[in-house]
Amino acid sequence: MKKYKKIVRLIPLDQRRFKFLYIFSLLLIFCLFGRLVKLQVFNASDLQRKARLIQSSKTNSLKKRRSIVDRNNRVIAYDKPLYKLWAHPKYFNFPGDSINRVRSIEEVTEKLSPILGINDEILLRKFNNKMSGIKLLDKIAEEKAEEIKNLQISGIDLFKYSQRYYPQGELYSNIVGFVNDENVASAGLELHLDNQIKVFNKSNLIKRGGDGTPLPDNSAPGDFISDYKSLGLTIDSRLQKASYNALSKQISKWKAKKGFAIVMDVNDGRILSLVTVPSYDPNKFWQYDSELFRGWYSQDLFEPGSTFKPINLALALEEKVIQRDGVVEDTGEINVGGWTLSNWDKKGNGYIDYPKVLQVSSNVAMVKIMQNLDPTIYWDWLKNLGINKNLETDLFESTAGQLKRKDLFVNQSIEPAVTSFGKGFSISPLKLIQLHAALANGGFEVTPHVTSTFKERFNKNPKKQFFSGEVTKTVLEWMESVVDKGSGSGVKIEGYRIAGKTGTSQKALNGSYTSKKVCSFVATLPVNDPKYAVLVVVDEPSKSYAYGSTVAVPVAKEIIETLIVIEKIPPKIKDHGMIVKKP
Repeated sequence: MKKYKKIVRLIPLDQRRFKFLYIFSLLLIFCLFGRLVKLQVFNASDLQRKARLIQSSKTNSLKKRRSIVDRNNRVIAYDKPLYKLWAHPKYFNFPGDSINRVRSIEEVTEKLSPILGINDEILLRKFNNKMSGIKLLDKIAEEKAEEIKNLQISGIDLFKYSQRYYPQGELYSNIVGFVNDENVASAGLELHLDNQIKVFNKSNLIKRGGDGTPLPDNSAPGDFISDYKSLGLTIDSRLQKASYNALSKQISKWKAKKGFAIVMDVNDGRILSLVTVPSYDPNKFWQYDSELFRGWYSQDLFEPGSTFKPINLALALEEKVIQRDGVVEDTGEINVGGWTLSNWDKKGNGYIDYPKVLQVSSNVAMVKIMQNLDPTIYWDWLKNLGINKNLETDLFESTAGQLKRKDLFVNQSIEPAVTSFGKGFSISPLKLIQLHAALANGGFEVTPHVTSTFKERFNKNPKKQFFSGEVTKTVLEWMESVVDKGSGSGVKIEGYRIAGKTGTSQKALNGSYTSKKVCSFVATLPVNDPKYAVLVVVDEPSKSYAYGSTVAVPVAKEIIETLIVIEKIPPKIKDHGMIVKKP
C-alpha cells in the first residue's frame, strides 16, 4: 500500500501576536531586573539585618544589680528573676493544633489557673473582652514560669525582669537603702554607689547555622560570661543585729525620737556595725515616711557636748598649756564676757586633776583649761580637725559641721568658752567617731567606710596626723578613768580595759536652748591595744533623768559584750600597772 506524506502548510505568525509576546517578555525581564535591583540595592541593609536575626542570637543581659553582702558573705540585697505574663487571645493555639485553629480563652485559663494558683473566674475577668496585649499577672517566680513555658501555648508571652530583694529587712535599710519598683536607685548605698552596683554587660552576637547550632567566630574568651561580682560590706550581720536590738529596746524604753549606734575599727575606719532606729523595711518602702530614708548620722548635725571634752584636752596637751599631772580649780560657776556658765549640777569640785575633770564632766574646769589656749590657735586647731568640712565617705553625702567665723571666735570670749565643753558648734555623729578614732589610734585621721573596696579607692594619700602618740595615750588613760570611776561605769566589763566619755547636750532652737536633749556615749577598747570605737547617740529621750550615763551607756555595753565575742577579744587585767593576760 502506497504511503502518502502529510504535508503541513506553514502559516505566517501573526504580527500582532508576535509583538505581544515580545513586549510581554521584555516587561517580565524588566520587572525581574527591577526586583533584583530593589533587593540588592534598596532593601539590602534590611534583608541583611533580618538574616542576622535568623543566623545569630543576641546575648543581652537584664538590667541587673550586684548583690550586696556582709563581710561573711551573708546576703543583704540581691536581684531575683521574675516574670510578667501577657496574653493575646487571637493567637491562642495548643501544640498539635492545626495552624488555623484558635483556642478559646476558657480553654487557656483552664490550663493556666492550676499553675498560677488563681481561680478561673478571676483570671477570665482579666481579659475584659480584649484580644491582644493583656497583662494577666506579674511577679511570677521562675519555677512557675517554666511550667507555663512547658505548656507551649501560642499567644502566651512571658517577659523576664529582675526585682530587688532585701532578705534582712529593716536591719540594713539605714545603710543600703532601696531601689523603687522601676529598678531605680532611690536611697542609701543603692543610690550613692549606683554606678558600682549596676551590672554593665556588653551585648554579644552568637552566629548560628540553619539548625540553630552555634558556629565558630572570633569572640574572645569570656565575652559571654556574666558579671557575678558582689558589693562587699565591712559590716558583720551578727553585730549589726545585736546593735539594732539593743538600740531599739532603749529607744522604746525612753520614748526617744531616734537613735544611732556605730562600731568602727579605729585603725582603718572600717565600720563593723551601723544602725539607726526607727528603721524601715526596704521591701515595702512605700509604706514609710520618706524622712526615714535619710542617713541622718552623716547629714544631721548636733552639739557633741561632753563627748568633745577629750578632744579639747588633747589640743591643750599638744599646745602644752596644761601638763599631764596638773590640776584645775572647779568653782561650779564662772563668768565669761557677762555670761554665767556652770556645771550640769551647779556644784563645784574644788581642785581636781584632769582625769577627774572627765569623770565628773566639769564644764567650769574645761573653760579654765581652754582659756590658757590662744583663741586664734584654738580656732585653727578646730579647722585643722575638719569640723567645718564635709566628711569623705562611701555612705550618704555628709553635711559639713558648723563652726563660728574666726573673727567672732577670737573676739568674743564666750565662743571658745562654750566650745570647751562641746557647745557653740555642731558636727555629725560620724565626724565625732572619726575624731575619737584618732585619739585611739595614735592621732591619725581615718575615714569611716562600709565597703570593702573603699580603702583602695579613697585612702591612697598618706594619713593625716592630728595628735601625737604620747598625747593620745594620755587622754585615753584619762578616759579610762571615766569608766573605772566616773559616769561611764555602767559599761565596765570585768577583765577589759575600756575608755569612754558620756555626753548630755541640750538642743538649740532659734538660737535658744530647749529642754530637749541628745544623750551620747563614746567608748574605745581595749585601752592597752586600741582597736574599736563605739558611739551611741539617742535623740530626745522623753523621760526624766535622761543622761548619757542612763540612756546611751546601757546600749554601748550590750554592743561591746557582743563585739568581744565576735572579734574574740582576749581579756586583760591591770596588775600594779602591768598588763597581763587573764588566766
